[in-house]
Amino acid sequence: MKTPSLFIVGLFFAFSQLAHATQADDTIITVVAKTPGVTPFISQFTLQAADTSTLDSVRFTIAAKPGSVTRLFSQVYSASYLASHGYLQAATGLIFLPVYGLYSNYTNSVTLTYTFLDGSSKQDTESFVTGAFSDPCGISNPTVLQPRNTSKALSYDYMLVRGACGGASGVSPLILDTDGEVRWSSPFPRQGVLTASSAFFDHAVWVTDGGILYRIDLDGTITQIKDYSSLGVVHFHHQMDPGRTGIVLEADTTDYEESLDIEVDTAGNVIKTWNMADIISHVMLAGGDDPSQFVYPSPTDWWHNNSTTYRLSDNSQIISSRENFVVALDYDSDAVKWILGDTTKKWHQFPSLAQFSLDLGPDTLPPIGQHSVSITFDDDLLLMDNGRNSQFQMPLGINRGYSSPRKYALDLSVNLATEVWNYPRGESIYAQFCGSIYEDAPLNYLIDYSYITGQVANNTAQLLGLDAAGAIVFDYQYPTAACDTAYNSAPLHAEQLILSDVGQTLNISTRGSVMTGQNALIAGFIITGYDAKEVILRALGPSLDTAGVTGTLANPVLTLYNSSGVVVASNDDWGNSPNAGAIEGQGLAPTNAAESAILTKLAPGTYTVVVTGKDDSTGIGLVEAYDLSRNSNSSLGNVSTRGFVGDSDDVLISGFIIGNRNDETVITRAIGPSLATTGIKAALGDPTITLYNTDGAVIASNDNWQDDPGAETIQAHGLAPTDPAEAATLITLSPGSYTAVVRGAKSSTGVGLVEVYNLP
Repeated sequence: MKTPSLFIVGLFFAFSQLAHATQADDTIITVVAKTPGVTPFISQFTLQAADTSTLDSVRFTIAAKPGSVTRLFSQVYSASYLASHGYLQAATGLIFLPVYGLYSNYTNSVTLTYTFLDGSSKQDTESFVTGAFSDPCGISNPTVLQPRNTSKALSYDYMLVRGACGGASGVSPLILDTDGEVRWSSPFPRQGVLTASSAFFDHAVWVTDGGILYRIDLDGTITQIKDYSSLGVVHFHHQMDPGRTGIVLEADTTDYEESLDIEVDTAGNVIKTWNMADIISHVMLAGGDDPSQFVYPSPTDWWHNNSTTYRLSDNSQIISSRENFVVALDYDSDAVKWILGDTTKKWHQFPSLAQFSLDLGPDTLPPIGQHSVSITFDDDLLLMDNGRNSQFQMPLGINRGYSSPRKYALDLSVNLATEVWNYPRGESIYAQFCGSIYEDAPLNYLIDYSYITGQVANNTAQLLGLDAAGAIVFDYQYPTAACDTAYNSAPLHAEQLILSDVGQTLNISTRGSVMTGQNALIAGFIITGYDAKEVILRALGPSLDTAGVTGTLANPVLTLYNSSGVVVASNDDWGNSPNAGAIEGQGLAPTNAAESAILTKLAPGTYTVVVTGKDDSTGIGLVEAYDLSRNSNSSLGNVSTRGFVGDSDDVLISGFIIGNRNDETVITRAIGPSLATTGIKAALGDPTITLYNTDGAVIASNDNWQDDPGAETIQAHGLAPTDPAEAATLITLSPGSYTAVVRGAKSSTGVGLVEVYNLP
């Protein structure tokens, strides 16, 4: 049974058997060949299908080894994706299916699940014997300090381990599961001096070699994206990090070493650059200092940029300079906002830089020689505090002699950074270079001590996982030469990767009457997938006057709840939001000061947004949700909005946008009578739904759902309304903007619910 990707909890039911033969029954698919891939972790299954026209998707799932508690490695391919990438040949019925995440030197059991357009499915299980993995770094044979425990509370089960193993023979980066098993290795033979620069982005591994950016799909396909030598780039170093919209690369140029950041899109086009030599020189000159005493041309490593992150709440780019400090820049203007670092270092001797230094809260240590800056769910700054002093700038500053992941709460209204968490508190580990810590779900961490010295005869790297309770879930140790084995490691979700050419709903909105009690405007939405998603929610009222709407809500109030009914965030006037600057920076600031907006980062789950009028005022309002993090393993699900349906301008209007890929099939519903079973009084007795395109033309409409031409498919997907008077329509839409309007038949009024579902 195929599950719709957008849903409201409790509205699904499945049909275990249709009255007629299904497409799964009628379509024979046979595995005719299984071919080893470019590494032991990759293979290609060749399938022969009697008919590919009814195929919706193919999923492979790799069975775990005995004793494993990790979620299974799984990949879903839509049929359209397979066809557009040359893997599905309709004329011959051949399907070339890449399978990866296999165990090396092992008889793997692979389950293939075929899903068809009518919602039916069937499975086939195949075995595949893989070859041995040539492991130059010993990462397939760790010293197990603590094996993966049986707790399933850890939010992630896979990790991208970035390093320099293999060099010209490939290998790094790698994907490990939390059992410690290698499940993927790079097939790309890099020749560059520094080979740790890599990332997982847009469902692929990205690497650099010299001044060139490459994409490696998990099936082993290598694509050269862009050569940046024309920008003076000699090579890229350290790591890649997600930027505001793309990937940030760290470059050495012919002029300066390790002080240029370049944000690029997936086609390699430059979105933004940060030349720290120019930025710092400008700040120092403006403050009356001589930049030649601090900023030095190549080959001097005066800055040593090693990581960067984007902070959405205040539209800042945060950059880690190992030699000096952590600095926040306004993303758009490059203006320095604040500096956090050791004030005994050289930088603090210049008043032009010292003026930006954050004060430290009680029991707070500044980061020294830090790596892997990132922003946590609670909007704090997380980093690996290596504790190692500067290598070039004099004075060198403090050499603390031990390392600790640290998290800082930033109260910029009083210029204060307060350490709110660290691990461990003691002085037991000194990993003086490289390393990382990243948060997956709230308080779920992956710690990488890349280069531990002084504890054992040989240097070691250590990977350690913490669950939300602070318990160690796994702890593995590896031999290393410098930072080669595990320079930096990040959580990765490989338990259900999805490759599809289906469009994405980018933002969704609903307009309706905002009244009191049960007649408030209530929107429910979901975040599906595995990654946190940054969203902006808005409640508009007065600005609707410019669109000719009368009787608008004068002062809307916005409240966001999680699935437990706990308030996550609220706002009355958007300018009072702590994230007002970032909302404005995204171009989504309401035009009226009395309107409301919330910018927040949400874990996958179900959420409810309630729009009310301040002091119980009433009127027509608009609630909206915008997806700001589209390149992730999560999707912003449908806003299903409940509100009072009147007449004229008081109807319920839902708008949504389909992203810029292929057509998408959607089901729109208007619910009324069945709301009475949930305790809603005065439910709309006979709702109708009308769908309009961006030109205002009617493209679909329905009064009673059973009369819709797509009624059988609506029912097959478990989305048939429970009352025959309720409305639903199925339609395939091209990318663009659409509007669904709910009215009462014969001008009837009452509380109604409008929903839009996109089908996988």
